[in-house]
Amino acid sequence: MLVLNKIGQKFQSEDKKRLLENFFSLSVLQGANYILPLITLPYLVRVLGPEKFGLIAFAQSFIQYFNILTDYGFNLSATREISIHRDNKEKISEIFSSVMITKFGLMIISLVILSLLVFTIPKFKNDWLVYFFTFGMVLGNVLFPIWFFQGMERMKYITILNIVAKGIFTICIFIFIKKMADYLYVPLINSMGFLVAGGLSLRIVSKDFGIKFILPSFEAIKHQLKEGWHIFMSTLSYNLYNNSPKFFIGLFMNNASVAFYSVAEKIINALRQVINIIFQVFYPYLAKMCKKDFKTYARAWFKLFKFSSCISILLFIFIFFLPQKIFTLIFSENFLFSLPMLKILALSLPLQVLMNLFGMQSMLLLGFT
Repeated sequence: MLVLNKIGQKFQSEDKKRLLENFFSLSVLQGANYILPLITLPYLVRVLGPEKFGLIAFAQSFIQYFNILTDYGFNLSATREISIHRDNKEKISEIFSSVMITKFGLMIISLVILSLLVFTIPKFKNDWLVYFFTFGMVLGNVLFPIWFFQGMERMKYITILNIVAKGIFTICIFIFIKKMADYLYVPLINSMGFLVAGGLSLRIVSKDFGIKFILPSFEAIKHQLKEGWHIFMSTLSYNLYNNSPKFFIGLFMNNASVAFYSVAEKIINALRQVINIIFQVFYPYLAKMCKKDFKTYARAWFKLFKFSSCISILLFIFIFFLPQKIFTLIFSENFLFSLPMLKILALSLPLQVLMNLFGMQSMLLLGFT
C-alpha cells in the first residue's frame, strides 16, 4: 500500500496523470500493433511458404517508401503545433486542414510514381495487384491523423483505432488465408484494416473534438511544408536505412531471403516500439515544458535518458542470449537463418535511444531543426 500511495502522489498533477494515461494507452497500442501480427506470423509462414511470404514482405517494404513521403515531417512538426495551440480550436482546424490537404497531395504523387514503376518494370508488373493492394496502407495512414491525437495528448483514441485495424487483420487472416493461392488476400486485408481505422479517426476528430475542415490558404500549406521539411530531411536517412535492407534483398536476391530477414526485423521492430512508446508519450509533454520552464524540461529529459537507456540495454541482452530452441519452437527450424540476423539487429536498440534523445527530444524542441 505504501508503494501504491507513493506512485499516486507522484502523479497528482494533471500533466503527470495524462503522461501515465498516455503511457498505458500507447503500451496497449504498440502491443496490439506488434503482438497481433506476430501471432499471425508463424501461421502465414507455414501457409504461404518463404516465396509468397517474402513477396508480401517485399511489397510492404516498397510501399513503405510512399508512407515515408506522405508522413513527411508532420508526425513531429504538426504534433508540436497542435500541442502549442490545443486551446485554440480555430487554429487547430487550420493546422488540421492544411496538413491533411498536403498529405493527400503527397499521396496522389505517390500513386502516380507507383503506377509508373509497376507498369514499366517487369519485376513489379508480374505481381502488380500485390503492390496496389498494399498501397491501401498509404491511404489509411493519410486518413489517420496520429499527429493530431498525439498533439492533443489523447493517445487512447490511437490505441482503440489501431486495435480495431489490427484486430480485423488478425481475425481475417485466420478466416480467409487457407492455402498458398490466397496470398493476394493478405495485403488486401491489411489495407482494409488501415482504411477502417482511418475513417473512424476522422469521425472522432469531427464529432468528439469539434474540429471542422476548412479550405486552407496556400500560405498555410506552404507553412506546413516548411515546418516539416527539416524534420523530414533529418529523419529521411534513418527511415530509408530502416526500410531499405528488405527492399534491396528482394531486388537483388530472392523472396525467400526477404522472408528470413523479415522475421528477424519484425521481432526487432516490436522491441523498438517498447522504446518508442516512452518517447511518443514524453515528446508533447517535453515540448510544452520546453516553452514554459527550461529547468523542468531539463530534469524530465535526464529522467527520460536514464529510463530509456536501461530499457534498451535490457532488451539487447534478452535478444543476444535468446536460446535457439525457443526461437525454433516459435518459428520452426526452416527460419533458423533469421536468428543470427536478429542478434545483429538488436545492436540498433540502444543506438536508437541515443538518436532519439539527442535529436527529437532535445535538438528539435530547442529549435535546432
